[in-house]
Amino acid sequence: MDIKNIISQMTLEEKARFCSGADEWHIEKLDRLGVPTVMMSDGPHGLRKKVKTQAESYFYGDTVKSTCFPSAAGLACSWNKELLYGLGEALAAEAKGEQISILLGPGINMKRSPLCGRNFEYFSEDPYLAGKLSAQYIKGVQAHGVGTSLKHFAVNNQEHRRHCTNAIVDMRTLREIYLAAFEIAVKEAKPATIMHSYNCINGDQVSKSKWLLNDILREEWGYEGMVMSDWNGMNNRVVSLEAGSDLEMPGSFGIRDAQIVKAVKEGRLDEKVVDRAVERIIKTSYNWQPDENAEKADLVKSHAFCAKVGEETMVLLKNDNNVLPICDNKPLAVIGEFAKTPRYQGGGSSHVNAAFVDDVLECMTERNGGMVEFASGYTLEGDVNTPDEALIAEAVETAKKCGRAVIFAGMPSKFESESYDRRNMKLPESHNELIERIVKEVPETVVVLLGGSPVEMPWLDKVSALFYAYLGGCAIGKAISRLIYGDACPSGKLAETFPVKLEHNPTYLNFPGVGNDVVYAEGVFIGYRYYQKKQIDVNFSFGYGLSYTTFSYDEIKVDGDKVTVKVTNTGKVAGKEAVQLYVGAPASYVERPVKELKGFEKIYLEPGESKTVEFELCDRSFAYYDVRINDWRVESGEYTIYVGGSSVDTPLTATVEKVDNNPYIEPITINTPVIDIMTLPVYEPIREEFMMKILPPVSREKVKEIGFFYKKHPSIYPRRYHTMRMSVRWNDGNMTEEMLMQYIDEANAKLFNK
Repeated sequence: MDIKNIISQMTLEEKARFCSGADEWHIEKLDRLGVPTVMMSDGPHGLRKKVKTQAESYFYGDTVKSTCFPSAAGLACSWNKELLYGLGEALAAEAKGEQISILLGPGINMKRSPLCGRNFEYFSEDPYLAGKLSAQYIKGVQAHGVGTSLKHFAVNNQEHRRHCTNAIVDMRTLREIYLAAFEIAVKEAKPATIMHSYNCINGDQVSKSKWLLNDILREEWGYEGMVMSDWNGMNNRVVSLEAGSDLEMPGSFGIRDAQIVKAVKEGRLDEKVVDRAVERIIKTSYNWQPDENAEKADLVKSHAFCAKVGEETMVLLKNDNNVLPICDNKPLAVIGEFAKTPRYQGGGSSHVNAAFVDDVLECMTERNGGMVEFASGYTLEGDVNTPDEALIAEAVETAKKCGRAVIFAGMPSKFESESYDRRNMKLPESHNELIERIVKEVPETVVVLLGGSPVEMPWLDKVSALFYAYLGGCAIGKAISRLIYGDACPSGKLAETFPVKLEHNPTYLNFPGVGNDVVYAEGVFIGYRYYQKKQIDVNFSFGYGLSYTTFSYDEIKVDGDKVTVKVTNTGKVAGKEAVQLYVGAPASYVERPVKELKGFEKIYLEPGESKTVEFELCDRSFAYYDVRINDWRVESGEYTIYVGGSSVDTPLTATVEKVDNNPYIEPITINTPVIDIMTLPVYEPIREEFMMKILPPVSREKVKEIGFFYKKHPSIYPRRYHTMRMSVRWNDGNMTEEMLMQYIDEANAKLFNK
């Protein structure tokens, strides 16, 4: 299809119209030139296709029945690339059957604070994990003719004032944390579209940011697809077009179109800019045309797959004395209203009209031969926070009668959702009180928490076992019952850190900000990067998760950038292990994390079976973003490779020596500190000659005697933080500023081979 020829036949008004959505969910069409439309739909973890109401609106009304898979917060805990690819395939099948061309997902914004109301919809606090998993999700969807929309680009890390928030964040932090996941997904998976966020970054609204949407996304990363706005996420249509925002969603009833036409006619906007956007939009429509002959997806089959996905997303956090898996055919108390009305998904634009939803209590009862007694323990209606003494007393008696209990608790839907952030990390007091009271009477108590993000756990040391089920999707009942009874072996590992309390989080004093401004003062130290650097105890570390079996790590080998390790299942049941590789940097010019995730593989092992796991590293595995040169840098030094089962459990280590063949050299000026000349390796070629010139005569003689080791040198050490201009005073009038500048010029000439 010759798209340029089509555009040449379009009027300016037609081109302008194409730059806005036809309605809430469709791209424009042009019958006279044979340009088709396509429909998009929300769908990060389940298709949310809108159907027309009597008012003919696509925004309000019902949605089609579909499968609600676990949300991204849980999906990331699978650490399973193949699973994410398979999930993408399942989502594509449902989308194709409903004639959907573009799924609006995945969302890969960083979990900067546990309070972000939309954290359940995002993958991780780590950009490498989020980027690699989202790339597989995108590949799985797009392999079957359905496009994706990677979102929300970028630095969209809270719901509070999200339309006007100004994220104040330094360039190194942007590159290493908040853009890195997008970079991985764009380069590896080439998403059909990218959805930009509402917020500003350092005062520049993303929709108008040429630096972000063009210079980085297109020119640096090589992205060739279409960029669209988040819904109602654009301020100035003309400036946004120039910046690289192609499609505004939804339509503006012609208002924005008229602005584009007027700007072109008045010479304020080059029509070539409009042509460029229209070409990307039409290409998207042609590339992702729906298959009119596609059959409806088998939702029963999808539900069964959802249960398999759920099994890998739920994380076993505690299992004292191997209480789990529990044996069946003994009386069991199942406590908590969530067992009857499970919270299996988040609120907002990702909310799915699930075709089937498991009754957790029913699944537990069936698996235990009917020997289950239930008590609600709390209510999900009205005041969900205040404990109900009658309900709690009934639950305690039920648990005592059975002698063992599984409590389903967590965060009600009103506690976290799109459009607002959480106020704290606390569970409802009614849930905490219920757990405390039952544990006091029944030591053999298992707690299953349902929610989308970390919570404080004041009762943690008292419970026997703990599962965090996240928002486990519509097959949550089957998945969690199989795990509890041991029909499946837990393999989920946390994709985020669970701090002891909110005050320990690095964003505590800077979230959600003051007015519109949010200062990212913690820099690159979010999540485990912060807790490890500060040596702060947490409830559960990044990458942590228990199993019903055990694994040993042996025989690490490093060959260039290739790392291999042997992992063995040393337990009695088959299981999966998420093998994690971290890199620790040597002493650096900048402050760097203790270790950072740079590789992971999930493997399946039968009892006694061993496998060799291979990781391929690259320069970026060792690099930091050097703002002095606006590029990535691998410093010279000895890097440590850590491999193990979590960010803190890394029994295997090895070292790799790296050499920076193009080290950064800061030109010497009158304000260069003495300590830099004396300690930085880049100045070694000029150090002795230069320092001998600027030191006072008495110090020069001392240098000849004891050398340049400045910590022992009585003249240099006290002056280590003095700058070069102070050397004029050191010399008691025997050196002029002109002489100093001459020495500096001579030193720089040698440093830069001039």
